[in-house]
Amino acid sequence: MPRFLLHRLSQSIILLLIVTLITFFLINLAPGGPAATMRMEASPEEREAMEERLGLDQPVYIRYLTWIKDAARGDLGVSFTSSEPVIQRIADRLPYTIELTFFTIFFSVTIGIVLGVISAIKRGRAQDHVINFFSVIGLSLPAFWLGLMLILFFSIKLGWLPSSGVGPRGSEFDLWGWIAHLIMPVLILTTTVLPNIVRFTRSSMLEVISQNYIRTARAKGAKESVVLYVHALRNALIPVVTIIGVLIPRLLSGAVITEAIFGWTGIGTLVIEAAKGRDYPLVMGVTVVITIIVVISNLLVDLVYSRIDPRVKNVSA
Repeated sequence: MPRFLLHRLSQSIILLLIVTLITFFLINLAPGGPAATMRMEASPEEREAMEERLGLDQPVYIRYLTWIKDAARGDLGVSFTSSEPVIQRIADRLPYTIELTFFTIFFSVTIGIVLGVISAIKRGRAQDHVINFFSVIGLSLPAFWLGLMLILFFSIKLGWLPSSGVGPRGSEFDLWGWIAHLIMPVLILTTTVLPNIVRFTRSSMLEVISQNYIRTARAKGAKESVVLYVHALRNALIPVVTIIGVLIPRLLSGAVITEAIFGWTGIGTLVIEAAKGRDYPLVMGVTVVITIIVVISNLLVDLVYSRIDPRVKNVSA
């Protein structure tokens, strides 16, 4: 296991360098820049002074080497738009996105595995058709349209739920207010994640329950619940764990639309602000954080594999 972790760490460092290199050069080669956000009547001298102050007058490769050296010390630079440390801006926003991601994954996995198992057991019956129908609907509906419809119905027409914001925090924390602000964003994200969990669980369960060892367990007189949830489900969870590991970083980085619709001040809205302001250090900082989360998610998936499947444990050791 230590050798496996060391190998994965070396791979992660190489991946991080490649991602930062590509991202840095792409955003610096894009037309415009922070000076493009200045007022229209700004003179060329004022624009040049701004670029010199931000260090943008140096060659791209020099700026990248400087950024790498600072990042290795934990300094991701200072935001061009707010003059705050990038680390601080990300730290202020990341907990809100993690909050959405946690509840989305929790409900999607819990409900998705149950529905996937039911769909596999009841293959070809009414329950299977109903679950598959709503799974297709969930995959087909655009998140922005569904979000607007929920706001129109629950916030404007019924007045049950707030249409935007992260809810009361700090000394003004209110449990129901916090839950009320969470319901619609989590529901939107769940509709995009849950169908994937259901479909992967169903297909994996169908493959597993057709194996010889499942028929042998039934022939020996084992209870159906033991056969399904002890023998079959454990082996069927491996592909499900894979998709969960992929969905976690996608939720953290891809909740831009949902956060924008519901005014949720997380990483998604921070990315939009950074892009609008041509805030290079902030874009790089968010990229690094998301890449690290992807690496950690994949490592956790491998560790869960070793707990579910002893064969994986033997290989990784």
